[in-house]
Amino acid sequence: MTTATSRLDKFLCDLGIATRREAREMIRRGRVAVDGVTVKEPDKHVEVQTARVTLDGEALVWKKNHYYMMNKPAGVLSATEDARQKTVLDLLPEQLRGLDLFCVGRLDCDTTGLLLLTDDGEFAHRVISPKFAVEKMYDASVEGVPDEADVEAFARGLELRDGTKCRPAKLEITGQSRCFVTVTEGKYHQVKRMLASRGKSVTALKRLSIGALKLPEDLPEGSVRELTEEDLCRVFMVR
Repeated sequence: MTTATSRLDKFLCDLGIATRREAREMIRRGRVAVDGVTVKEPDKHVEVQTARVTLDGEALVWKKNHYYMMNKPAGVLSATEDARQKTVLDLLPEQLRGLDLFCVGRLDCDTTGLLLLTDDGEFAHRVISPKFAVEKMYDASVEGVPDEADVEAFARGLELRDGTKCRPAKLEITGQSRCFVTVTEGKYHQVKRMLASRGKSVTALKRLSIGALKLPEDLPEGSVRELTEEDLCRVFMVR
């Protein structure tokens, strides 16, 4: 089996710890060692899975894929690029912009909350596909007052005005004009359309969790945090 190799500066860049320019500077200053030997040539090739690379004496572990969560603010698109409007990728720190991250599903421009970013297509498919029934929970503010009839209608599964059929979902009343909605699929504007079909227009919507992974209360809007192995497991757990 052929071992993958990478330029040393790209190796650092692919870990998301530095931009390519910053990585070259780190190397030239003698801060990086490969297998115990200081290397000052950014173009030196290393075997990404077997070489022991350190930065200031701290071991760096190569990663095949990358996984982040963002607390998405309102007013930005869940897209990789857009000629007219800011996207969530525009909010990333510069050192993460070279990782080829993309959104795992989408949140509407005015919807806030938990959004996953990755470069792992298989992971994204498992999160998004209705086949795997990963729960996504939202906090919705609405015009009108949700009631038990709405709860029962969601539990049965709704048919929207255009004939779109939605799987059974959970609606939990949390206030006079507030509710939690949990779905296991991601049809276009689904939560808003489901609530609208019950006469409850959405005035604000925030995604709180995916599976058992919750949006951290201390993650500011527009900020990102790398997912741990435990976080990744929580995505596919039941809340």
